[in-house]
Amino acid sequence: MKGYNKDEVDKFLDTVIQDYEAFQDRVEELEQEVERLKKKAPQPVSRAQSTNEEPNEQPAARVAGGNTNYDILKRLSNLEKEVFGRKLHDQDPED
Repeated sequence: MKGYNKDEVDKFLDTVIQDYEAFQDRVEELEQEVERLKKKAPQPVSRAQSTNEEPNEQPAARVAGGNTNYDILKRLSNLEKEVFGRKLHDQDPED
């Protein structure tokens, strides 16, 4: 039989899944903490609010979402390298 050992690939993918679950749990913990701190802390009056201008800042969730997507893509790339081998990533387009 050619190719990768199915048991080894399954074990590797199980590890990746556990990593993603731990990452998701941590994200949820931090989101809950952010909400708790927002409720606890008084809301400061920003300069934009005091001059009736709209703030020109991105929401924290959007910024965090961008980082999350980057991390997921990086992990996916590493996973592909492990599963399909480095040949796939090192191959010349002319081959």
